[in-house]
Amino acid sequence: MKIGVIADTHNFLDPKIPERFAGVDHILHGGDVGLPRVLRELERVAPVTAVSGNTDDPGLRYPPVKTVELAGRKFFIQHIVRPQDLNEKLQARPARERPDVVVFGHTHKRFCESIGGVLYFNPGYAGQPKWGTERSVAILDCDGKEIRAEYFEL
Repeated sequence: MKIGVIADTHNFLDPKIPERFAGVDHILHGGDVGLPRVLRELERVAPVTAVSGNTDDPGLRYPPVKTVELAGRKFFIQHIVRPQDLNEKLQARPARERPDVVVFGHTHKRFCESIGGVLYFNPGYAGQPKWGTERSVAILDCDGKEIRAEYFEL
């Protein structure tokens, strides 16, 4: 199973994203979505699971966290995660839910590291082009016994 991972669109969906995500089975959005039209456009490619970010309007009622099972693995999604400095609240939830992968955004920087047997994954920033800002999305290939990550520049 191939899972597209995106975060920090900030109300902008790059026209390259449908091509980058062609053939994915599901899309996970790590927050700072913007308006619902971004999710509707992504849903034309594959089903989407998304969470709110710190810049999303609370009136849009995106969930703050979400756990979804795909390809026999649990994915925990929350916008702000500090993998190197996990606070007590964040440590408790994954310990209880036992995810295989924690997907997050917020930093606008790629991150892919296994900590305590859990893969912490940030696809990077996918919003409007800004001078000097690296932009990317990713695909997690969950075939077989491992999860392989591949980043795609925008």
